[in-house]
Amino acid sequence: MQPTRTLNIGILAHVDAGKTSLTERLLFDHGAVERLGSVDAGDTRTDDGGIERRRGITIRSAVACFTVGGTRVNLIDTPGHSDFVAEVERALEVLDGAVLLLSAVEGVQARTRVLMRTLRRLRLPTLVFVNKIDRPGARPDALLDDVRRLLTPHVAPLTAVTGAGTPRARVVRRPPDGRTAEALAEVDPEVLAALVDGTGPTADDLAAALAARTADGTFHPLLHGCALGGQGVPELVEGLVALVPAPPAAPGPAAPRGTVFAVRPGAGGRRTAYLRLYDGEVRPRRRLTFLRREADGRTTEVSGRVTHLDVVGGDATLTAGNIAAISVPGGLRVGDRLGEPADRAPQFAPPTLQTVVRARHPEQAAPLRAALLALADQDPLLHVGPAESGATALLLYGEVQMEVLAATLAEDFGVEAEFAPGRVRLVERPAGTGEAAEEMPWLDHTRYWATVGLRAEPGPRGSGCVFTYETELGALPRAFHQAVEDTVRDTLRTGPRGAPVTDCRVTLVRSGFSSPLSTAADFRGLTSIVLRRALDRAGTVLYEPYHAFEVEVPPDSLAAVTAGLAPLEADFTGTTGGDPSWLVTGELPARRVREAELRLPGLTRGEAVWSSRPAEDRPLRPRH
Repeated sequence: MQPTRTLNIGILAHVDAGKTSLTERLLFDHGAVERLGSVDAGDTRTDDGGIERRRGITIRSAVACFTVGGTRVNLIDTPGHSDFVAEVERALEVLDGAVLLLSAVEGVQARTRVLMRTLRRLRLPTLVFVNKIDRPGARPDALLDDVRRLLTPHVAPLTAVTGAGTPRARVVRRPPDGRTAEALAEVDPEVLAALVDGTGPTADDLAAALAARTADGTFHPLLHGCALGGQGVPELVEGLVALVPAPPAAPGPAAPRGTVFAVRPGAGGRRTAYLRLYDGEVRPRRRLTFLRREADGRTTEVSGRVTHLDVVGGDATLTAGNIAAISVPGGLRVGDRLGEPADRAPQFAPPTLQTVVRARHPEQAAPLRAALLALADQDPLLHVGPAESGATALLLYGEVQMEVLAATLAEDFGVEAEFAPGRVRLVERPAGTGEAAEEMPWLDHTRYWATVGLRAEPGPRGSGCVFTYETELGALPRAFHQAVEDTVRDTLRTGPRGAPVTDCRVTLVRSGFSSPLSTAADFRGLTSIVLRRALDRAGTVLYEPYHAFEVEVPPDSLAAVTAGLAPLEADFTGTTGGDPSWLVTGELPARRVREAELRLPGLTRGEAVWSSRPAEDRPLRPRH
């Protein structure tokens, strides 16, 4: 049967919960692969990189598909480790629904709570799948209480388990009943009205409410199973097909609109980008224009004809709702947009760990920098810049990402790299407005054949560095104007306090040149001097990254935890609960997060559940 609709489903979980094993089972059960791959054996379909297979973890999002009835299901297997959170956030934008995986043994883990919080914020249709019901220590009934308490109260099981924790564990269907109706009544007015009236909702009413509330992301069906043995997987597939709606197609002919959410390197330096299409269609050789947001806030265009198109599922044309591997001359980056941006666009928290990379062998210094630039060109969140003594500065999310990057450089590029210990990255923002100008050499001491006047002032949060001008367009030759703009951006990489300057608006307010004496080099040299003077007059403030945290602690540990976190500069925003635990929320500097994680077990007898995520940065506090 030819598929009539496409669902893009993400599988998300805490590391080691069984995401890749579930993906293999789904593909095998529906004939997409001939044999069942194993994470331990390193022969799974989606973890196809050498590093992924050796470490047994997912590093990059991967796409595979299977067909059930008239529905094609594209599976996006995402990383579980927190260092690769950006990969997960990119995938979320292109999904129609998600499966949040839990282990029946380990239960609700810190990363699981972060993922569910994000899924609920995006209102993404999500099914909860409790995996590993056959493992000793599996506790599906107690885990349901934990899910309601720690993840979401708006959940109801559609299956039950017999023989939990043994090889004889089996899944039994559990039709919606009175308990389901009570759970749905909290989010569905019609079910609530039927319960209040005393008539009660019918089975059809419950089925309709379950589908509607799952579709709008306010309710979450829960199912059980074992990915390795296949128990419960047919029920999960049935739930996905029945409860997750495909996005509506745009009426009439529509221009193609989509998002690049992953990039893979290919042979001969060719990069393959994964494009999710929302509207329109794309055929080979069609000319497309993508919009790209640069690190400094600018939006540029990338245009070219499609030289390679591999549609997931094997179709010749990429149609709305589907995904394809695509190549365009010049290469695409993660985050490039085809047409207007999608409605659901995640805001990526920038990496906060800064390190310096050097080649272990001096003769590999140039290849190292070229390799890092190539990797950064694929991933806009991997920031690469110059450092002292010919080294390269990097921004990353964590130590595991650093280890994976070192292995990638060695295996894919043949370069052995050494990473300095990571430290938290600071940024500067203008405190006010400052202006400076320099005239040509007969009026001052600079000896540059140029006149440059610049004003530096604060820009909106998240705007990056914006360059504009008040001078008359065409007052400078294009080469001179470009020299000023390029130098402004280069100069802002290191502000008066030694950190990059961001959220800054720089305006060219005065310009002049002398033909034929003036050169672009004159404007480059003078622009740096003038801009630094303008920044000094504006003043800058150092900011450091913060993390928002949640920690669940036993009641008798509450005082010890708050007293232990206060010296780490934690600002508490709430304390709720009391039985059987307290939930403490707040924010603290990113540089103190690791210290907090190490301190909590001793304060709570190892019973604390901690999660944190990047929050808005704050001015750096004076150190005493």
